[in-house]
Amino acid sequence: MEICVRTGDTLSYLSELFNVPLYLIMESNSNINPTEMKPAEKVRLPGYVSVPYTIKEADTFEKIAKIRGVEVDSLLLLNQTKTPEKLAIGEKIYVPEKVTVPFAPVKTPLDSKRLTKLINNLTRVYPFIETANVGTSVLGSPIQEIRIGKGEKKIHMNASFHANEWITTMVLMSVLNQYLLSLINNYSIRGRNAAAIYECLSLSIVPMVNPDGVDLVLNGPPAHLRKEVIEINEGSDDFIHWKANIRGIDLNNQFPANWDICRENKKPKAPAPRDFPGDEPLTEPEAVTMANLAKKIQFDLLLAFHTQGEEFYWGYEGLEPAESEQLAQELEKVSGYQAVRYVNSHAGYKDWFIQEFKRPGFTIELGKGINPLPLSQYPDILKRAVEIFETVITY
Repeated sequence: MEICVRTGDTLSYLSELFNVPLYLIMESNSNINPTEMKPAEKVRLPGYVSVPYTIKEADTFEKIAKIRGVEVDSLLLLNQTKTPEKLAIGEKIYVPEKVTVPFAPVKTPLDSKRLTKLINNLTRVYPFIETANVGTSVLGSPIQEIRIGKGEKKIHMNASFHANEWITTMVLMSVLNQYLLSLINNYSIRGRNAAAIYECLSLSIVPMVNPDGVDLVLNGPPAHLRKEVIEINEGSDDFIHWKANIRGIDLNNQFPANWDICRENKKPKAPAPRDFPGDEPLTEPEAVTMANLAKKIQFDLLLAFHTQGEEFYWGYEGLEPAESEQLAQELEKVSGYQAVRYVNSHAGYKDWFIQEFKRPGFTIELGKGINPLPLSQYPDILKRAVEIFETVITY
């Protein structure tokens, strides 16, 4: 919500008036000098939206404020062109409304366009979020990163490396949404103050690594590629189980961590709906984007959300640091998922991250069944994902 300040207004006063942490207001308005604000200067207020209200008979600002649970001065601030003593029936004013529930979807899968719309809505309501297009897919769709906080501890999380695991994007966006609500309302997270967590944490989220693949599974092929992808899909126009990117290359088999062993072990030797690692590592723009992001930011810890198995993998070739085991034990306890140190798998993003940086990396296999998992599992998956997320950011 955007407001225009009046003479004498300060960010501290706005924080008190709207019950929003001052540091989040300051983070949302980094272009403003808080000691030299000018009348009519615009300030973005996180955690609020303005909703229209039509004046009824006998309405006053005091009455409206009481009914809506807001301060009278918040109405005056939001409706500076109105004269409170001369409100006319049918006249429209605006009322500030605090966002108190997540608005990430829980019943509708997110394709790349719906994800972009959701990210834009989150950025509008929580303007302390930073977003960036860190790369593009084969078809030119943006690979979007969301950043929250500027603390020293750098944690990265991603979802939908695999197309038919699109539920992971929904889960990660919902987990993020709950975190934002905790910040705005100054809730505690696992016994720690949300502001203290924000201060020490830099959180990076890529909610959809494989937008072309997700769109293919959810919406079918683009017209100009229909013949090619049906051919890769062994003549079928049913793409529900497709894992790869739009070129038939498995993005989580694309990284230079014993890639040659992965190539030898995988059955597909040509583009396929799943498991083909390509002709060389890092040939696909989506994989290159994720490798470049890790090299640029130098994350301290990585979580890659996948499905399915109700387990997670935390080691690679003995290169994982000692702290990985400690965190794995804690994640196993809070989630109920089985901690698995080693699997006969190579060339994954987590594998490469551990090999490259010798830092903790985890592949989280949410839920159990056949991909794509049904939305009926979503509540249980989300509950466990929240436990994992909160444990990691407070560890």
